[in-house]
Formats: sequence, C-alpha cells, structure tokens
Amino acid sequence: MPNRLASATSPYLLQHKDNPVDWQPWGPDAFDEARRRNVPILLSVGYAACHWCHVMAHESFEDDEVAAALNVGFVSVKVDREERPDVDAVYMEAVTATTGHGGWPMTCLLTPDGDPFFAGTYFPKVQFLQLLDQASVVWRERTADVVAQAENLSRALSEQAVYDPTAEVDLDLAEAVRALLRQFDSQYGGFGDAPKFPPSMVLEFLLRYAARTGDSTVLQVVSLTCERMARGGMYDQLGGGFARYSVDRSWTVPHFEKMLYDNGLLARVYLHWWRQTGDPLARRIAAETCEFLLRDLLTPQGGFASALDADTEGEEGRAYVWTPDQVGPEAAALFNVTAQGTFEHGRSVLQLPADPVGPEEWRRYEAERQRLFELRAQRVQPARDDKVVAAWNGLAIAALAECGALLDEPRWVDAARSAAALLLDLHIVDGRLRRTSRDGVVGTSAGVLDDHALVADGLLVLHQVTGEMRWLEAAGTLLDVVLAHFADDVSGSFFDTADDAERLLRRPQDPSDNATPSGAAAVAGALLTYAALTGSTRHRDAAVSAIGAIAPFASRYPRFAGHALAVAEAMVAGPVEVAVVDRPDLLAVARRTPTAGAVVVGAGESPLLAGRPAPGAYICRGFVCEAPTLDAALLAEQLGVLA
Repeated sequence: MPNRLASATSPYLLQHKDNPVDWQPWGPDAFDEARRRNVPILLSVGYAACHWCHVMAHESFEDDEVAAALNVGFVSVKVDREERPDVDAVYMEAVTATTGHGGWPMTCLLTPDGDPFFAGTYFPKVQFLQLLDQASVVWRERTADVVAQAENLSRALSEQAVYDPTAEVDLDLAEAVRALLRQFDSQYGGFGDAPKFPPSMVLEFLLRYAARTGDSTVLQVVSLTCERMARGGMYDQLGGGFARYSVDRSWTVPHFEKMLYDNGLLARVYLHWWRQTGDPLARRIAAETCEFLLRDLLTPQGGFASALDADTEGEEGRAYVWTPDQVGPEAAALFNVTAQGTFEHGRSVLQLPADPVGPEEWRRYEAERQRLFELRAQRVQPARDDKVVAAWNGLAIAALAECGALLDEPRWVDAARSAAALLLDLHIVDGRLRRTSRDGVVGTSAGVLDDHALVADGLLVLHQVTGEMRWLEAAGTLLDVVLAHFADDVSGSFFDTADDAERLLRRPQDPSDNATPSGAAAVAGALLTYAALTGSTRHRDAAVSAIGAIAPFASRYPRFAGHALAVAEAMVAGPVEVAVVDRPDLLAVARRTPTAGAVVVGAGESPLLAGRPAPGAYICRGFVCEAPTLDAALLAEQLGVLA
C-alpha cells in the first residue's frame, strides 16, 4: 500500500511512495504526530538524480527490517531538496557543523519541534539500523538531555552571522583573479583537484575581466578549462549537454546525472567564450547544449525538466559507456575507446581529444556520432525528473534566448518564450512565485530568492532579444517582491526566503555560489540589468548594496563568489546600454559586445528606445548617450567586438 507520499508532485518523493517506510512529506502534520507519539523525526533529504540516494533507498528504505524500526520509533519525513531548498539549507548547516562535510542523501534526527540532535549523510543498512536503535534508546531514557542538546545546536546555528554590517571591503577584482590563478590547474583546466565541478560562474567573471583588461592570460585560463571540459567525458559527445561533475582531475569520467542548471549556465559560458574568441568549438558546444535542452528536457507544457538520472538498470553510467567491440574500430579511435577502458569493467566514457580536420573527416565524424547516438537510443534510458523548477528554468530561458539571438536560431528563442509564459501563467499564484510544477500542476512550495532572481534575469534577457514588454514588466514585478519581502535592512543584502515564508530554525542567507549562483548575487545582477534597461536608481542602489555586503566573502573566497564578481564587473563597466533603432545589422554587431553586463535592445517599446530618432545605434551609460552612429565598424570598435 502506498504511503503518504502518494499524492506528492515531486518525482523524488514519488520514488518512495511504495516503500514500506511510512514516509510523509514535510509539514505540520508530521511534527504534530511526533509530538503526539513523543518520538523523534527521521528527516531524509535528497533528489531524484542522486546516485547515493538511490543506493540508500534500495539498501534501507525498501527493506522491511529498516522500515519496522522507523515506523515504530520515528516519524519519517522525506524532502526533495530541489523543491524545498530552504529546508535543505538549514539542516545541511547542522550536518556540516557536526561532521565537517555535507552531501546527499542527508540524514538528520530531529526533536518534535524540529531541532536537530544528529546529522549525517549516507549510511549503509547495518550502520543505519545501529543508529536508529541507539537513537531510540537515548530518546526514551534521556529525552530532556537530547532536547537540550538539540536546542543548543539550533541556537548556535541561528546566531551565526552571515554578513558583518560593520565590514567595509573594497572588492579588488584584480586580487580576486590572482587568487583564482593560484588555484588553477594549468594542465587540465578548472580549479583544485578531483572531484571537479564546472566552474560556470567563475568562468563568466574571468571572461568579463579579460574583456575589460585585455588580460590574455586570464582568457587562456577560460579557454583551456572550456576546451578540456568539452573534449572530456563530462560532456556528452553524442547527445550534447554536460554531466554534473567529473570524478577525476582530467574531466574524463563524470558523475553521469545531467542537470538543467549546469547546462543553462554552461550554454551561456560557451556562447560568451565564442563571442570573445571566435573559437568554433565554443560555438558548437553552445549550440549542441541548447539542442540537448530542447530534445531531452523540454516538457509538454513548455517548461524544462530538472534532470536526467545517473543510473539505468541499477548501474551508474550504464547508458553512456562503451567497449571497443560495441563501437567499432573507427569510432573507437575517434572517441578514445580502449580495451583497458576509462570506466569500470573495461568500458570507456566517450571523449573527443581533437576535432576532425577537413570536410571528409568531419563527414565521417558526424556519421559515426549519429550511428552511436542511434545505438544508444536502443538502450534503457535514464529516468527524467520532470518537475519544473522556476530558478533553473530562468537559467534555461536566458541561455536559449541569448544563444538564439547570437547564433540565429529562432527555435531556441521560441522555446525561451514558451518556458517564460509557463512560469508567468502557472507559477504565479496570488501574485507570488511558486518554485515548482509538474505535468502542468503547480506545487505548493513558495519561490525562494534564487527563483525570483534567476527568473527575472531570464525574462530580462528575453525582453532584450524580443523587445516584448511583457517580459520586462514581469521581471520588474518579481524584483519588487524581492525588495519588499527578501531584503535584509541590516546588511544591505537579501535573505533566501521571504519574510512571510515558513519559519525554520533560522532564516537562510547564503552569499556563496553552489551549483547555481547565490540568490543574493543573482538578484544583484537582475536588479542591475533592470536598472540599466529602465533607468531606475532604486534598483541600481539595491544591487550596489547587495554586492557591497557580499564583498568581504568574495574577497576571501573568490572561487565561491564568481557570480558576485561578475556582477561587480558589470558595475565597473556601467553597465553599457545600447539602443539600436531600425538597423538590424547594427543590432547584430551590438549583441556581440563582450562588455560586462551590457544591455542591448533593438525592437519593441523598451524604455531605452524611447525618443531615439531612427536610424542609428546609441551607446549609453545611465541613460546618457553618445552621439548615434550608423557605422558598423565604428560601433564594433566602440563595443570591443571581435573583428
């Protein structure tokens, strides 16, 4: 019989609806039951594409012995971290505070009031049963001590200061670059050692810094990293799109889950790398990543699904790895498939060490690639987490709109329009943004800061590409909600949840980038763009204040503040505003400017176009413009466009 997750909309929760564990979703009913029964809460947090979440599910949550222990001694609560990032963030702080590291699945034991008294991650079945047995005994025999310990931990976590309002730090962008270069892997690209995650936000900052300063070394850092990632196994050489991360230093073997957010971010990074260098690899990867989004993640409602799983048939990577016999000699040589293999059991992850040379080699490459893609399609395919997350769809909208405009692919712009319309028509409920939907049904979780910020940013990019006012107006409405409900008047930054959101142990507030930009940095970027498009000093002042609050953190940890540093680059640049009236050729030139954060409009009723005589291109800062030009070469020179 299904448990109380049967009515959930989250695919991750639905994966557990038939467990013998009497799971229930996060909510007041679970805490009321724990108080009534006087038992602790077992909080398990994960996500649908998480490999180790699947392992723990098979070992423990599908096991009758484990289920019996949980059902008798605990109230068991499942949370999808992608649906409730606020719950995940608060309890992950407890995990890292008590163990020194974090990860998923997250496993916490809570008092009936929600205070954590034990926190960890993955446990094999034997250890998990021991934990449950010991926790039950301690709870029965020393309840008061456990409650006091948990309350002390909660109090300590709630009193942690994220921002120091007395700190005054001038953000030295050159010093941030020097710090990043000290961590750069000069052989394989990227930063640090294995496992390696795609440093999308840092790469965007470095591209902007290189464009402003002309620093060729910094541009080479971006180029080496982007090329190594694109040629290695972390990039899907057959279907396009990037996996979550590489388990090794050389980007050879990925953790095979493919996330919407990574691909939205990386499509723009590769587009901007192409825009700045003209590298054909950059253009190809940007285009193939956009095609991956439309082919594999587009939902029937017009939004984009969250992820493709790492596992098929209970085995990680099974859909993606090959032996020489499976691919044939020509493809084996092309994609570096060897008898020894780069993965388990003599199988290889496909790589493309170098592009084909000449038309005939390209033709053979395309034929082999298509043949293997069709062969792979006959395998069992990874499951898809088809919930639509607002923030990640904002990243996809921005990527598809900008790539479509620069690479002249209207289908991508149309897809961005459809996703934006879905968010505005379905995810806005009673004037407020909801975080998720699935199969056209909106979820109950309130949108958090990064939902508002990244959706607003996507809408602002879409407005610039299409000239349609709906997107600009909707972005302004979302940002007004942010200023009214998320602002931190003490630090000048923002909280990650609204002032009327569910109360947790503390109100989360994280200045650091993770897999996606920090909410505070993302909203600063959207506020700055909106100000450039509309002339609003209120929005610009809020952006400047937020980056000022993040500055001490960004100065100490630039690797984890790439988005804030990229926004700071845009502030240094102005950002530049370009209005093009009745000259499509000049608009195409303007869109190729690498100037940080530049806004470019050339159609519709954008405020930046108001009162501009036609024809001509106007370069402005703060709505104060230089004399218009009709000369494409001069415009390209003024905007730093690659010749």
